[in-house]
Amino acid sequence: MIRLAVRVRREHADLVLAELLELAPAGVEEVAERAGVVEFAVYGAPGELPSLPDLRAAAGRALVEISTSEIADDWSERWRTFHQPILIEPPAGSQAHVSPLGIRPPWIAAEEAWGSDGVREIVIDPGQAFGTGSHATTRLCLELLLELVADDRARGPVLDIGTGSGVLAMAAAMLGFAPVVALDHERESVAAARANAAANHVELDVRRLDIRSAPLAFPTPSAASDASAAGAAGTSGSASAAGAAGGVVVLANLLAPLLEGLSGALPSAPAHLIAGGLLHDQVDDVARAFAQRAGLREYARRQRGEWSALWLVPA
Repeated sequence: MIRLAVRVRREHADLVLAELLELAPAGVEEVAERAGVVEFAVYGAPGELPSLPDLRAAAGRALVEISTSEIADDWSERWRTFHQPILIEPPAGSQAHVSPLGIRPPWIAAEEAWGSDGVREIVIDPGQAFGTGSHATTRLCLELLLELVADDRARGPVLDIGTGSGVLAMAAAMLGFAPVVALDHERESVAAARANAAANHVELDVRRLDIRSAPLAFPTPSAASDASAAGAAGTSGSASAAGAAGGVVVLANLLAPLLEGLSGALPSAPAHLIAGGLLHDQVDDVARAFAQRAGLREYARRQRGEWSALWLVPA
């Protein structure tokens, strides 16, 4: 097994990652290095990895260094130790009862991972790549999603843009949102999201779509979500409850350039938009783009390490 590492300047890392994912759709490992440098790595047998000219072209002027190293034969077993269960707790002090959300690999039992019942869990094999919930951007989006659930009992449609492995979409479905539509432009990601949804007994509508070239359409509320919202509001199909059920939640854990493009591609202002994949110095620009083009304002912001996520609502 060969590990091929590409080190690039941090300010261009998100653009380079987008290019690398075109060359290695099975997944790219990201490692934070010294200040100003980010390392991306891909794994594979000799002959399966992207060529050096292609990597240099993908990195462009951001390139610092390309290196290769040989991985021990037992790497496929030892790497499991790096994938541990992840528990996302609901916001402290919430008046609504919201169960924690857990993500674990299949080789760790639920009892070992959580130690008790009451955790909604997603089981996902990191060997399928495309995102396992461990990255800070995914965790930030999940934290904001739980905060949204604690703040608003309505459960309408969800549109997950750039679903990858389907973690955010599956979490939304488990939390009671319906229908949940998940989009990705990579065939491999679409297949992985469908497989993960089936393995977790979650109903998702996974579609292949490139938001850079195809128009977006919001999913419409189902009869079940209308009834659920009406019950939560203590009414029987009132206009206010129907409006709550019809409020679309958009999840978009994307790179900053794609988020800025999305700000001008939304068919209308959703009820909520949770945007991840942002470095600290990109957040204000993305928030401004959504305010100017989509009529959305910042409601909350979360940070973890060098990453940030936004919760936006109509102005």
